[in-house]
Amino acid sequence: MADHPLVRCERISKHFGEGETRVDALRDVSLDVYPREVVALLGPSGSGKTTLLNIIGCILDASSGAMALDGETVLSEGRWLKTNLRQLRLHKIGFIFQFHNLIPFLDATDNVALVLQLAGEEAGVARARAIELLDYLEVGHRRNAMPAKLSGGEAQRVAIARALANRPRVILADEPTAALDSKRAGIVMDLLRKVAVEQEAAIIVVTHDEKIFDWFDRKYVLRDGRLEPDDGAVLGAHGTSTNEAE
Repeated sequence: MADHPLVRCERISKHFGEGETRVDALRDVSLDVYPREVVALLGPSGSGKTTLLNIIGCILDASSGAMALDGETVLSEGRWLKTNLRQLRLHKIGFIFQFHNLIPFLDATDNVALVLQLAGEEAGVARARAIELLDYLEVGHRRNAMPAKLSGGEAQRVAIARALANRPRVILADEPTAALDSKRAGIVMDLLRKVAVEQEAAIIVVTHDEKIFDWFDRKYVLRDGRLEPDDGAVLGAHGTSTNEAE
């Protein structure tokens, strides 16, 4: 494991409303995720999983706490230290969702290339990088296909390629396998592990999907806004306990 985490959350809290209507979605959540790790956030609906993911993704403000991404402090005492969070997201974070959210009128290559162009890359360079990623994820033969013509597994691979376009070190996935059968879910998780290892990325997955639990290095449960290890053990790449205390 690398010495320095790519994601460091320190005592992050988030509440909505005030007074009698106040809801504490997160309570003093601290979490470190290192390069080459794939970590799960588990818990019932409403426990704060997506709220935490959105704060790590610099989409939602925190009420208090601090956060560093890729060695750079971006949140301190609940305040963003960056004025352009859009650029921060473009360059440091990749997002993968339950539904691929591909743009229906763009083919697979252009869906991936668009992210690069939004970051200022020239069109030709962006398309070359997109094709490289689609080949890397073994869906290059579908590079000219429109989203409606892709299978669920193919579309999710294109979505992963899009998430990797700007070489982010942090990848956030919200229920990425919920719409897939066991075989395709396993393929997607194998790909995420490959990305984590080969690109030295940190990957955080929010999931209820028990069929993928064996793929995580560590699992955490959010209960009433508080984060705790799932079972007190560190998991190996395919779920074997190393019996190390969390």
